[in-house]
Amino acid sequence: MIAIWAALSAALAVAAGAFGAHGAASPQAAEWLKTGGIYQLIHAVAAIAIMSVARGAAAMLLVGAAIFAATLYLMALGAPRWLGAITPIGGSLLIAGWLWAAWAYWRP
Repeated sequence: MIAIWAALSAALAVAAGAFGAHGAASPQAAEWLKTGGIYQLIHAVAAIAIMSVARGAAAMLLVGAAIFAATLYLMALGAPRWLGAITPIGGSLLIAGWLWAAWAYWRP
């Protein structure tokens, strides 16, 4: 199931990046779409790469990337800028996911 969600996440990231490059309403919107897309794509690939060793960490990376990117995507589409205050929650989950992955690979 993680691989399915990761693949869908990667597809959404590519679509967001393409929209940012070709259809964004403003330079700021394009930047938000680009940043969200990059983070989402990197973490989708990472989740697939680590899911056999650190399944929980992989899931956390997907959730963190979803929150991080979704807030940026929504702001790019005109949602209130206060959503930017939620973005760090996603970033914190990404950091926690990477620490969890490190622990999973380090333990015997």
